[in-house]
Amino acid sequence: MQEVELYTIFQTLGISLLLGLLVGMQRELHDTRIAGFRTFAIVTLFGTICAFLALEFTPFILGFGLLGVITIIVVGNVMKMSSGRSEYGMTTEISLLFMYAVGAYLTVGPWIIGAAIAGSVAILLQIKPQLKGALARMEDNDIRAIMQFVLITFIILPILPNQTFGPFDIFNPQRTWLLVVLITGISLGGYLIYKFMGDRAGTVLGGILGGTISSTATTVSYSKITAQSPATGVQAAVVIIIASAMVYPRITIEIMVMAPDYFYELIWPVAVMFAVSVGISLFAFRHVKDRPHAMPEQRNPSELSTALTFGVVYVVILFIITASTRYLGSEALFMVAAISGLADMDAITLSVSQKVQNGTIAGTLGWKLILTALIFNTLFKYAIIHFIGGKEVARRVLMAFLIVIASAVLLILLG
Repeated sequence: MQEVELYTIFQTLGISLLLGLLVGMQRELHDTRIAGFRTFAIVTLFGTICAFLALEFTPFILGFGLLGVITIIVVGNVMKMSSGRSEYGMTTEISLLFMYAVGAYLTVGPWIIGAAIAGSVAILLQIKPQLKGALARMEDNDIRAIMQFVLITFIILPILPNQTFGPFDIFNPQRTWLLVVLITGISLGGYLIYKFMGDRAGTVLGGILGGTISSTATTVSYSKITAQSPATGVQAAVVIIIASAMVYPRITIEIMVMAPDYFYELIWPVAVMFAVSVGISLFAFRHVKDRPHAMPEQRNPSELSTALTFGVVYVVILFIITASTRYLGSEALFMVAAISGLADMDAITLSVSQKVQNGTIAGTLGWKLILTALIFNTLFKYAIIHFIGGKEVARRVLMAFLIVIASAVLLILLG
């Protein structure tokens, strides 16, 4: 065997045993006759031993070991069928083969990756009822949403050129589409959870998931509900307030991706605003915590038209910011941020963060522009609530929105 310390060998074997026991415990609790607690642990250890022997002698040992595991599985299934048991399924058998591979992998790769893989297998085996229930609730629109995300991520993205074009040399098709994938992925994740939770989500989770998909879309949805049923105004107002607070985690992710070198410089005012919004949300929730909650339908966020629109908006804002910085000075950027905030917070945040990362604008100016966009985005939401939902629900969110706007203005003036 290659020069491997004794401690490392025992450590690898110990981790292999524990991972096998983890998956085996899940199978044992579900009364599988093919393999359970001990069998999974032994097979995983067997994989590790075979890999150590393969390193010393010949790689064929791994193949012979795998053949042995397959033989045992076949024999076990033959015995099960001969006993008259009628249930069918290959989950346990595939899991055994998988854990053999995990045991072998531990000898050549980081143990943390093997642990993550085994943990993922155990979780997938455990949540079978939840997965089946979720799939049963999925509709054609939900499947189409996933397929459209696959389209924009794995088909469109790889074929786009990774080079800059156009005025100021700022338009990079692949990089722009990568940001489209990022924003769509965040929204799609919230959308699928939103669909699976249904009416069980409650007011708080309904607001959080709605804000993850799109706080503006959630504002429109609940404003329409209030217009049709004024009695739901209090609850709608609270959901809108909570959804509006979710803009800050989105901004945080976008800054982290676009301006990692300036993350802490840009994020502290966003964190302050998030704390203020969470406080407002907790206070508002006290008025509706005992009321039932019905969640409205949300639009599929991975529609190709939506993705294209975001990409266009992002490039246009990036172009305007670049032109304004070069010809009009930084003061004009506040007007750009204000107008952009009316349309979309994601595009302006990504554009500004990219400019900060490139050194085109200062970090302090960057977060001030983001907060300026936030102010006008909040005003835009209030206008939606007032004109669609009516004066009553607008009155209920007015104080919360005023506190948010005042906090942002204060940070900009003092920053």
